[in-house]
Amino acid sequence: MSAHDLAAATSTEALTTELPAGRSTGWWGMVMFVATEATLFACLLGSYFYLRFQHGGEWPPGGIEQPRLLRPLVMTAVLLPSSLPIVWAERGIRRGERRRLRVGLAATFLLGLTFLGLQATEYAELLHEFTVTTNAYGSLFYVITGFHGLHVFIGLTMVSWLLSASLRGGSFGARRHDRVRNVAIYWHFVDVVWAAILFTIYLSPRLW
Repeated sequence: MSAHDLAAATSTEALTTELPAGRSTGWWGMVMFVATEATLFACLLGSYFYLRFQHGGEWPPGGIEQPRLLRPLVMTAVLLPSSLPIVWAERGIRRGERRRLRVGLAATFLLGLTFLGLQATEYAELLHEFTVTTNAYGSLFYVITGFHGLHVFIGLTMVSWLLSASLRGGSFGARRHDRVRNVAIYWHFVDVVWAAILFTIYLSPRLW
C-alpha cells in the first residue's frame, strides 16, 4: 500500500464513514438480554409444570375453574401478528422509507396496547375468583402473566421511543437502522414467550 493510499484509508472522513464489520455492540447486547430473560421465563414455566405434576390432583386446585380460552385466544390473535408490522417497518427503513417505518411502528404499538388492555380486563375478572396469594396456582398465574405483561410494556416503551424519534426526524436511514432492528428482536421475543404461556397456562390444564 502506498503512502497516499494509507493516508486516504486513515483519514478522518474515511474513519467516520466506514461501516463497522460484523454485528454491532447494540445487537449483541440485545441478544444477550433476550437470552437472559428467556432463561427467567423458562424457569417460571418449568416451575409451573413441576408444581402441576407434583400436585397430582385436580388442576387448577382449590376449586379454581380452568382458564377460559376466549380472551387469551383473542389476545394471541392481537399480539402474535404485531410482529409483522415491525418487520415491515424495519425492512422499509433499510431502504430509507421513513413513512413505512412510522406506519409499521404505530401499528405494532396499537396492537401491543390492545393486548395489555385485554390482559387488564382479564385480571379485573379473575381477581374476584383468586389472587396471587390464594395458592401456588394463583401465584404462578399472576407472576408469569404479569411478568410477561411487564415485558410487553417495556417493548411498547421502546416502540414509542422509536416512533417519537422518527416523527421528530431522527437519524434513521438505510445505513442507520440498528435501533429498529434491536427493538424488533425484543418484540419477537415477547411474542414467542406469549405463545409458550398460552400453551402452559391456558391449554395444558385441558390436556392433562
